[in-house]
Amino acid sequence: MEEGHNTPYSVHPGGDKLYKDLKKNFWWPGMKREVAEFVSRCLNCQKVKAERCKPKGLVQPLEVPKWKWDSISMDFVGGLPLTKSGRDKIWVIVDRLTKTARFIPMNETWSMDKLAKAYVKYVVKHHGVPQDIISDRDSRFLSQFWKELQTAMGTKLKLSTAFHPTTDGQTERTIQTLEDMLRACVLDL
Repeated sequence: MEEGHNTPYSVHPGGDKLYKDLKKNFWWPGMKREVAEFVSRCLNCQKVKAERCKPKGLVQPLEVPKWKWDSISMDFVGGLPLTKSGRDKIWVIVDRLTKTARFIPMNETWSMDKLAKAYVKYVVKHHGVPQDIISDRDSRFLSQFWKELQTAMGTKLKLSTAFHPTTDGQTERTIQTLEDMLRACVLDL
């Protein structure tokens, strides 16, 4: 269990993920319970993983996409230390159907032109033009340039309600997982 949970390649998965990974090669009576207990005792996980609870109030569900990469959500992770290549932010883009994520290292000072080129290079080139994009109200997503680019591509922009991040919950959850993994890597050093 230790090797499956605490390696540079596994980066402290939760109990369910570790159980599924281990079950591919191992099984014993009471395995699921033991794996859950093992993960719950991991000090690094206790330090970095936030308590998860369901939001209160009524939520209007978004329509389930019919095809992969038809509907994506996106957001930025900031407040990161500067890398050797000058990056201090990660652009997180998630396919809403498959939950597949792309992580694009970037810099806070990137122009909209540079962001658009990265979007085409890492998303459109590999997955095609999405039908819609769900995002928060970051100034980059509200810019005239971004709106006109998406209109020209035939993509509909869906912006979350201010101070209501659950609209873009999938990306927010992916970001939480990414941040947990990054913190766990730092603690392992």
